[in-house]
Amino acid sequence: MKILLDVDTGVDDALGLIYMADAHKRGKAEIIASGTVGGNVDVEKTTRNTLKMWEMVGLDIPVAVGANKPFLTELNAVPHIHGDDGLANTHLDPPHRHPTAEHAVDQIIRLSQEHAGELTLLAFGPLTNVGLALLRDPEVANRLKRLVLMGGSLSGGNETPTAEANIYNDAEAAYVVFNSGVPLTMVGLDVTHHTYLDEKDLEPLYKSDNARSRFTLQLIQFMMAAYQKLGREPQCVLHDPLAGGVCLTPDLVRTEKIHVDVETRGKLTRGMTVSDRRPWPAHEANVDVALEVDAPRFVSGYLEAVLRWCNAG
Repeated sequence: MKILLDVDTGVDDALGLIYMADAHKRGKAEIIASGTVGGNVDVEKTTRNTLKMWEMVGLDIPVAVGANKPFLTELNAVPHIHGDDGLANTHLDPPHRHPTAEHAVDQIIRLSQEHAGELTLLAFGPLTNVGLALLRDPEVANRLKRLVLMGGSLSGGNETPTAEANIYNDAEAAYVVFNSGVPLTMVGLDVTHHTYLDEKDLEPLYKSDNARSRFTLQLIQFMMAAYQKLGREPQCVLHDPLAGGVCLTPDLVRTEKIHVDVETRGKLTRGMTVSDRRPWPAHEANVDVALEVDAPRFVSGYLEAVLRWCNAG
């Protein structure tokens, strides 16, 4: 499986990159490149963080800088969730490598041509780069094998009562993507909130007690504290890692083909992923929507992958 990642590397993206790197090293997937986008933090930081994470996991994956600003609005970064640096205020040393000279949008178009019918695009952040690629070259939708995204929800949001953060951050780009005809799997809040780590899951990381495990714990515990400040249980929800898991192992989730569109104008509903689940939908189903997840199976496999990395250093 050839994978192109599009990321806004904050805490859960970083946790997802550790997981995807394990799959790459074990021959479960081939990560051929990555692109960055503004989302959790600005694109300068998401690029630095992505380069640093690939360096830390020991992979030489090209990183192309993408869009910092959504189509029509200002960036809605969330440092209170991911830290001022996007990586739980770990303030790591700068990466040794630099991004490529290619823009992330050009990279999507080029790789979809070079690997037509083979390439899976895995999106962890706002869909700005993907939407721009589709506007520039609508045939990208026909060349991609699949687009798997972390985003959306059928039952309420986290950025607003109706909208999930990635879709809300660039609703217009998401509208383009959802209406492009690309084979699309949506891994939304409905399922990601069932996959999380809490304090009882962390004992193996404490036992490892090395630089990698301590870094991983800092990411996880920062997210747990951020959730607690928001009035939630102190959990580290594995939003982006689960999207990676679905990309690698589709049967982790039960999906249903549904017509889903994105609201761009509603005063209370901007960024909402609106599903038509009537027996007589007005439009053809366009999205494979994850509805249920085998959470114990995924979390167990996720922890195994992270511990392989922690204990290899």
